[in-house]
This record gives sequence, C-alpha cells and structure tokens, in this order.
Amino acid sequence: MMRGNRIFLTCFYWAFVLYVFIPLILMITMGFKDSKFIGFPIRSWTLDWYASVFSNTEILSTFGYSVTIAVLATLISVFVGTWIAVLLEGRKFWGRMVIMGLTVMPALVPGIISAIAFRIYARLLGIEPGMGAIVWSHAVHTVPFVALVVMARLSTLPKSQIEAARDLGADPLIAFVRITLPYLIPAIIGASIFCMLISFDDFVRSFFLGGYEPTLPVLIFAKLRSGMSPEINAIATVALVLTAAIGIWAERFTRRMNKDS
Repeated sequence: MMRGNRIFLTCFYWAFVLYVFIPLILMITMGFKDSKFIGFPIRSWTLDWYASVFSNTEILSTFGYSVTIAVLATLISVFVGTWIAVLLEGRKFWGRMVIMGLTVMPALVPGIISAIAFRIYARLLGIEPGMGAIVWSHAVHTVPFVALVVMARLSTLPKSQIEAARDLGADPLIAFVRITLPYLIPAIIGASIFCMLISFDDFVRSFFLGGYEPTLPVLIFAKLRSGMSPEINAIATVALVLTAAIGIWAERFTRRMNKDS
C-alpha cells in the first residue's frame, strides 16, 4: 500500500513538473526560430532574436527603467516592513491586530482591484502617472512580504542577547543596531530579492499607474497586441533567466547566512 502511494505521488509530482516547465521550454525554444511566426516545426535555428534584444535601445532602456522601479520600491518596502515587524513582534498593545491586518491586506487584495484603487487614490492626491506612482504602488504591495519574513526571523532571536546588551549599558537603539539588525540581515536580503522580483514582474499596477514610458511587462503586452513573434519569446526568456538566476542566488545566499548565524 505504501509503495503504491509513493509511486502515485512520484508520478503526480513529475506530471506537475512537466505541466509547469513544458510551456517555459516551448517559449524558450521559439526564441531560436528563424521565422517571424510562432509554430512548429522549426526548420532552422538562429540567435538573431536574442541578439536584437541586447542591441535594441528601447528594450534596454525599458529594462533599466523596470530595474530602477524595482530597487526603489524594494528600499521603501524593506524600511517600512522592517519597522512594522519590529513594532509588532513580541509586543501586545491595543490595536495590534488592526495594524497587522492593515499590513497584510495589500497582499490579499486582487491585483486588478488594487490597481484601480491606486489609480483613483493617485488622482485624488494629484500624483501624476509615471515612475513615482508605480514605485508607490509596488512598495505598498510588497510591504506585507517584508513584514512577515522579518517577523518570522525576529521570533527566533534569543531574548538573552538583547537582555545582555541592555545589562551592559546599551540603549534600545544601540541594542537594535548591534544585535537585532545583524540577526535580521538574512531575512531582509531574502525579502528584498523577493520584493524586487515581484515589482519587476508586476504588470497590472504598472499598466494602470504608468505614464508614457512602459515597464518591461507593459512593453511585452504592447508587442503582444500585434501578434506573437520570436522576439517576444526572446525578451521573455532573457527576463526569465535573469530573475531565475537572481532568485537562486538569493536562496543560496540566505541559506548560507542562516547557517553562519
């Protein structure tokens, strides 16, 4: 019975892996097709589509624009999310659950509803569509992920270390800078990379709050309106490889830092 369940779970796992990765493999493969049309069979292969990605100034500037937005939004969300996590973890006060609920809410609201709400609120505040509006919306959306990750790490901090620092004369700020903050670095780095990837790949908020300069997902969507082509596959493949490489590096780096600490 156990052997049968194990075989079933193994087959189910590999079926799920194929279900996830076959579309990605097909997308990458189509980027090498020596034709302007998507479809099989592939009679000849070329690297021209990938070469055009790195030589196209519009794509490169859009990529840099998306990275800039992701970095700025991440810096804001890390600062706010870490502050909220330190405020909430291990403390009991009136309104704690309200603050916690408001912190997590942006991650639970559907993207399209969130984007519409940001658009309306930006108009009421007089915020023009563009980089500032996108950074603001991305930061609000990613704060919950930072807060939850940092709170999980903070809950494992030995209280004796803080008490020892206080006994040696350190005030709360010095104790936080020298004890708490170094302990939180792995969680902060992991949350930062996660927020950057979310912001970089975000389409809905970037579409609703963007100005004349599109982010990379919005640019891909604009190109899709004229039909699929290997160029789109090449752009998507480059973005996929870069984000996957950053994610794998962050996971290994965070794991190594957790072991060292």
